[in-house]
Amino acid sequence: MEYKAFVTGADRGLGFALCRQLLKKGWQVYAGQHRPSWPELNDLSNQYPGRLHIIPVEVTSLSSLQDAAKLVSATTDAIDLLINNAGVLSATHKLSLREPLDYSEMMREYNVNSLGPLRVVDAFLPLTDRGTLKRICFVSSEAGSIGQAERTSWYGYCMSKSALNMAAKLIFNQLRPEGYTFRLYHPGWLRSYMHGEKELGADLEPEEAAVKAVSFFLRKRNEDRLVLVDHLGHTWTW
Repeated sequence: MEYKAFVTGADRGLGFALCRQLLKKGWQVYAGQHRPSWPELNDLSNQYPGRLHIIPVEVTSLSSLQDAAKLVSATTDAIDLLINNAGVLSATHKLSLREPLDYSEMMREYNVNSLGPLRVVDAFLPLTDRGTLKRICFVSSEAGSIGQAERTSWYGYCMSKSALNMAAKLIFNQLRPEGYTFRLYHPGWLRSYMHGEKELGADLEPEEAAVKAVSFFLRKRNEDRLVLVDHLGHTWTW
């Protein structure tokens, strides 16, 4: 049986690496593309003709996501694995309370990181309802943990990831009785492009992180308990 996945934030970084890992495992992959000017997805599509489908999407727009779901529906009637990976980190994230805080950037982080995944699940529910696996994954962060919070800034990012965790729990409460399964995951500190430039001082390349992430997304576990798990297998408090 050939499984099908939809991945947001697939242009670069972790999302792109997740697509490549799933393709290597024989999946059909629908890649949510935000920046058509970036060539990586087109190059990957040439390597996997007929198996990687590039879907234009803007997670801050429900109508864009509904259009994306229609495009996916043109070639399949079901999605087995929905990966909410798209996320942003503002260039002003380190501003502290004794500095002029950038509230417009905080709202942007919330709109992408918190409401974006909710819109994705909303728009794709008719497709995931017909999926065999019925698995919804959320790429979160240790930054969303309230119990283990140590930062003194990063307001928009941390608060947006806490809100994402709550959204995942509310979705879990509704859809778990309908046979859905869930993964809430912190992939580690990645050398990605979340605030425009590659974070070269981080711990992991996206390709390394994607191997661990896909393994976690696909392995069996206790499906009746939603927990935030990191790339080392540690559980984080809410």
